[in-house]
Amino acid sequence: MFAGPTTKPRLSRARIAAVLCCGMLGSTGCTVMGGMAADTLSAAILNQNDPEIVSAGLPAYLLIVDGFIIQRPENVGLLAAGAQLFALYGSRFSDTPEHRAVLTEKGRRYGARAICLDYEPACDWAGLDYDDFVAELARVERGQVDVLYAYAVSWLSHLDATSTDWTAVGELPWVQAAMNRLLELDESYDDGGVHVYLGILNSLRPPSLGGQPEIARSHFERAISISSGSDLSAKVEYARRYGRMMFDRELHDRLLNEVLAAPAEAPGRTLFNVLAKRDAEELLASSAAYF
Repeated sequence: MFAGPTTKPRLSRARIAAVLCCGMLGSTGCTVMGGMAADTLSAAILNQNDPEIVSAGLPAYLLIVDGFIIQRPENVGLLAAGAQLFALYGSRFSDTPEHRAVLTEKGRRYGARAICLDYEPACDWAGLDYDDFVAELARVERGQVDVLYAYAVSWLSHLDATSTDWTAVGELPWVQAAMNRLLELDESYDDGGVHVYLGILNSLRPPSLGGQPEIARSHFERAISISSGSDLSAKVEYARRYGRMMFDRELHDRLLNEVLAAPAEAPGRTLFNVLAKRDAEELLASSAAYF
């Protein structure tokens, strides 16, 4: 598996609120009370310290999102949110490879529809060769960052879910190109989430096979800096991807111990920090055997 099940979408509190607000209150816009309710529920999800509650509750929420999209199939915000939500559940909470593939495929379709509606030239991106795709990405502007991020994250999550298919593996450079364009447009988007993904993508192969571990390292360190260390998943991926590939046990164990010592509670990030702590415990438990 080229990216691993922790290549999870990073869903912002604002994005969840947008889904609820647009879906519950209709196309006329969000009222103050509706926006407050949406924001409260989004906070309840992302600030939840019990992932089992989220895992049990999200399937019903996905059905609601599907319903909203059926009602408003050209709502870019709903499609971008649906892309990330299905990618999130498929990549992090689904139990079987088959289910992961189904869920993330839907997320990918939603992401592609969202960017097509928001940026018409993207409707013709499917099937482009790499150089033409990169040239097209160069024309994307900062106003499309939100939908381009949803498009790239949902695509990567689906490739991860189908990574035994060599066709999927072959698409990775295209996803990396999209992430690189996001970096050019706004490196701090989602508190440096783009850097985490680029760190992973640049550490999929060892140096002997063309990997670029030092570029990966710089991305992980930049992600940690942008979030001021509050995004614990950045340190876990740094240890998992770079530390293990370079057989740097000192760095590996230091990063993971920092994760375990840090508080999980952080606005909009508690859920993923709890999951990061679980991953850190597992990685540390296998450290001696690995190194």
